[in-house]
Amino acid sequence: MRRGVYLGCCLLLFSTIIWGAEPRQAPSPEEKARTLTLLNQPVVMLQASFGLTTPQERVRRIMLQLRSLDEADLQHPVQTQLLTRYNQSGVLFSINHKPFMLLVQSDLDEGDDLTLTEAAERVRQRLEALRTSLKEQYSSQYQWQALAKSVAGAVALAGLIILCWRATRLISRVDISDDTVRKHILPAPMRSFLGPFKLRVCQTVLTIICLGASYLWLSWVLRLFPYTRKWGMELGGYALSLLQSLGLNILSALPGLFIVAVIFLITAFFTRMIRLILRRVETGSLSIPGLHPETVGVTRRLISVVIWLFALSAAYPFLPGANSLAFKGISVFFGLMLTLGSAGVMNHAMSGLVLTYSRALRKGDVIRINDNEGVVTEVGMLATKLLTRENHEVTVPNAVVVSGKITNLSAPLKGGGLTLTTSVTIGYDTPWRQVHSMLELAANRTRAIDHHIQPIVRQLALMDWYVAYELQVRLPKDAVLAAARSELHCNIQDVFNEFGVQIMSPNFIAQPETVVIVKPENWYSPPAKRADSG
Repeated sequence: MRRGVYLGCCLLLFSTIIWGAEPRQAPSPEEKARTLTLLNQPVVMLQASFGLTTPQERVRRIMLQLRSLDEADLQHPVQTQLLTRYNQSGVLFSINHKPFMLLVQSDLDEGDDLTLTEAAERVRQRLEALRTSLKEQYSSQYQWQALAKSVAGAVALAGLIILCWRATRLISRVDISDDTVRKHILPAPMRSFLGPFKLRVCQTVLTIICLGASYLWLSWVLRLFPYTRKWGMELGGYALSLLQSLGLNILSALPGLFIVAVIFLITAFFTRMIRLILRRVETGSLSIPGLHPETVGVTRRLISVVIWLFALSAAYPFLPGANSLAFKGISVFFGLMLTLGSAGVMNHAMSGLVLTYSRALRKGDVIRINDNEGVVTEVGMLATKLLTRENHEVTVPNAVVVSGKITNLSAPLKGGGLTLTTSVTIGYDTPWRQVHSMLELAANRTRAIDHHIQPIVRQLALMDWYVAYELQVRLPKDAVLAAARSELHCNIQDVFNEFGVQIMSPNFIAQPETVVIVKPENWYSPPAKRADSG
């Protein structure tokens, strides 16, 4: 869990740093058309117009004149000559006394603060470097040397890839759990540290090494050939600019990350202090009004969530890239997901809080919800789980539990235990004292009940044709409700059969011939006894 949180934080930091970097603006199509580009390298951007000749037309004419040069012309250096044309001073560029470009004062960018002579010298140096590249391009000896270097580099790269591939297969075959392998191959500090996750890390590192080597080889090969040298320089420059941008963004993000770390450390300190206090409440060594030991767990989680959400809200402005469009888009995405999916979840979660803080039921209680009766095994934030007498686990959503009727059979009685009740209906021709005594006798014969508590018999209702009797007994803590109820019903049937009393509710469709009463001499039929007889 901690490893996953650590990796997630690293990815978040890296992504926010990337998002915080500003992208470089590419030149517009108009600027590209006014820029003289040779061998994929920009030389100079022309801005002046000579009459009806636009800068774009001047670039096209310069390209035509350069294409007319042959290999003999490239043996001569680029020359410059200061002159005046179109009522303004300029510098004429030529090779082997063949002019091809005129640079005037109007072509210079005012923001460069360069004179015409300085700008012309820079352009001449670029053209001279390109002339050398063109000269090498026409040289077959240089081409063969560059090709040989490329092949040698490719062979070296292939050897590195094969070596990394074999190392990866060797690492995957090593069984770190084997004590013999760990003893003879790995050093002592790494035996307990290296595992499957570490093997994956080693394989990832080797893959990154191969990809980095391939990138460097491609950039190096492209630089060997004059025409592709610009692409190779761009590859290398892109990598360097990316590393530089990352480094600058990391340095600029350090103050904000330091504040975030301080906020999280303070938050962790407060949550730890609250956890210690609530742990004392849970063990009973500390009493806080309104806070009960059975609600401490939920209270601790709620307080921790609220504190960490507050800390995250306070630290959010200091996160790198917090104001970037990507970060805002992700925030909108998660907000939308929370809005669409939280309606039912929040209903069940709030119902779970109601159940917890109302202490309507606790883990281990025997309850009855609708048609489900069993032992509470878990009271979660979203649902409550019951273990029925059939050994079935029933999951009831908390919203259903709160909206329905909950019968808790585990009443807070002295000494604990459960209360078991059962009822029978007997006709009026059976003495009620006899029925009371038979029910008490059946309870006393039941081994699963607590015999220290006297059973209670009640007459619930005087119906039209029979009397409804209820027997209430107490079960010990370790008793199973279903087994105790079954044994009690068996004993009730046996006792009633012994004394010739049928467990049946009579129904009359006509007036009986004799009055259905119990004569006084039959009031104390066995097993009933008179109070004065002991």
